[in-house]
Amino acid sequence: MKSISFAVVGCGAIGQRHIRHIKAHPQAELVATCDVVEARAEGFDVPAYRHLSDLLEKHPTVDVITICTPNNTHAPLSIRALNAGHHVLCEKPMALRSSDCLDMLHAAEKMQKMLFVVKQNRYNPPVVAVKQAIETGRFGNIYQVAVNCYWNRNKAYYQHSSWKGRLEQDGGTLFTQFSHFIDLLYWLIGDVTTVQAIRRNVAHDYIDFEDCGGALLEFKSGAIGTITYTICAHQKNMEGSITIFAEKGTVKIGGQYLNVLEYQNIQDFVIQDVPQSSPANDYGFYHGSMSNHDKVIANVVETILGREQIATTGIEGLKTVEIIEKIYRASR
Repeated sequence: MKSISFAVVGCGAIGQRHIRHIKAHPQAELVATCDVVEARAEGFDVPAYRHLSDLLEKHPTVDVITICTPNNTHAPLSIRALNAGHHVLCEKPMALRSSDCLDMLHAAEKMQKMLFVVKQNRYNPPVVAVKQAIETGRFGNIYQVAVNCYWNRNKAYYQHSSWKGRLEQDGGTLFTQFSHFIDLLYWLIGDVTTVQAIRRNVAHDYIDFEDCGGALLEFKSGAIGTITYTICAHQKNMEGSITIFAEKGTVKIGGQYLNVLEYQNIQDFVIQDVPQSSPANDYGFYHGSMSNHDKVIANVVETILGREQIATTGIEGLKTVEIIEKIYRASR
């Protein structure tokens, strides 16, 4: 039985999550790790490296390079791995500039390699159920969508990292905390044409960008949407939700992490038997999005083996970055 080989670059909390799921998959094999802090790359029973160049030299036949490094390094490291002849699995966000995303896509096309982007919230059971209902016409025309992201990120969160909160490395709250919500807007509703927005930093004077904001969106379909987001929720995450108002129904996916089908009223249809959601990524003093990285790794393996299609393409990763850029430009 053929296995797909992986090397993980960036062995912090999210990189370790990738490593665990690679090791757990019956047709995936971890062959190397890499981190600028070499001690973080050690302890996984495979060769560990400090520099990507050394990893690429020593493992020229590895199938997939997984990029789990700070946001601003996703593009250059992915391009180096693609140009060396490897498929790439890139953590979110794909990059901090749409121009960098295009460079990544061009490298993948030039080398005839696949570029996967991590968007694990697409696998949340309520999200899957609503996506299927939209695609089968259960909602008819979608009129409006409202996204609420009410999370907490305190000083300890930013002190724990050397790059989070720094504009050039992090990119902003929509890139690091809420890009999954932007991706789901695009996946469920479509592309965004025009934006009005406002953003402020009201309680986090130790970071370089906003801690709250709001945006009014117009979609290519004609639907309108709102995004209200904050990392100022008191002490803990409160809500992560998407509500859709449509011709034939209304539905809300809520909970703290888009993990609960909170409300539905759909003409002649009921969404039933939604599986239990996975727990949120638990980082000790804060929680992230749903822990669906096992499904991300499985899709990479199955796609390379020719048994599935890529779940999130580089083009879709680009669209998330483009929408965030539109929001940030509109709120200057």
